[in-house]
Order: sequence, then C-alpha cells, then structure tokens
Amino acid sequence: MKERFNHSNYLVRKQFFRIFGEAFHIYDPQEGLVFYVKQKAFKLKEDIRVYSSEDMNEEVLVIKARSRIDFSATYDVFDPIYNESVGSFRRKGMKSILKDEWIILDNQEREVGLITEDSMILALLRRFLSNLIPQTYVGTIGQHEVLTFSQRFNPFVQKIELDFSMDRKQLLDRRLGIAASVLLSAIEGRQD
Repeated sequence: MKERFNHSNYLVRKQFFRIFGEAFHIYDPQEGLVFYVKQKAFKLKEDIRVYSSEDMNEEVLVIKARSRIDFSATYDVFDPIYNESVGSFRRKGMKSILKDEWIILDNQEREVGLITEDSMILALLRRFLSNLIPQTYVGTIGQHEVLTFSQRFNPFVQKIELDFSMDRKQLLDRRLGIAASVLLSAIEGRQD
C-alpha cells in the first residue's frame, strides 16, 4: 500500500458534474488510478475519505474537520490502515481572505510548514474578477520547498498537478501531501 504514496508526481482530477458531494481521481505519473476521493454533500463538519479505488472497499486516508463551519478550521488526517494520526492542516482564516495560507502540523500538533497561494495579485484577481486564472500553491517545511500544486487551465474540469520532486530529503510525509491536495481541491475549489 505504501508504494501508492511513493510517486513524485500526481494528477488530481475533479469528477465532472456531480449533483451531491464531490469526487476526485488521483493518478500516478503513468496515468494509473491510485486514489479515489469521496466527499459527502450537505455536511456541516467536513469528512473526506480517500480510497484505494472507486469500489471504495479500502480507506487509505480520512480527513476530518475538528469543528463545524469554521473560518480558521483545522483538518486532521488519519491513516486507518496503520491506525495513526498523520498530521493536520490549519487554515489561516483572516489571511486566507486575500491569499490562501495553510499551516502544516505534524502528528504531535507542532507547526512544521506552510502551504501558500502563489501571489497576492493573482489571488485577488481570482477572487474578485475571474476564477479562470489557474491557482498555484507552494508547500514548505522550514526553508525547504517540498511540494507544489499547479492548477491546469480548464474551465470545465478541475485538474491539479501535485509535484513532490523537489523534496529529495522526504521532509513531508506523502500521505499529508496527498491530503493537502484533496483539501485544496475540495475546500478552496468551492470559494470561487
């Protein structure tokens, strides 16, 4: 199972036209499906499940909000296979109005990194003029860049390229990186 998390690049693709809830497919560099994500609709408290395939027989990650509808929400990431906490993400509420920022917390609740949207100017243009401007996020641990999320321009289907190739020292647990891509696709993707 861990080999699913060992790729340096992934493609996250939002399932087109779903009436209730959202679903995402996550592909490896050879375009093989490695994860299927299901987000239930009408939940006051986010509960996102990541599965090994579309049949949803095996959960590999659970992402849950700690509280209901919270502007500075914290999302915990849990690995049900190994029965362990992987870490958390805390949204910087007020800062995220203008430019998205997420704090990366390890499984001991220590701040270890940050995920930020590319630029203030582009972020403002996206929020107030057009959501057709693709988003880019950069994740860092300390002073080291560990991942990038780059949205491909497509007005109909959301596609995000997730790149861990710069994290040669494996500073970020890939499970946490996959969970971050799911959150950015699901949570931030709704704000436009």
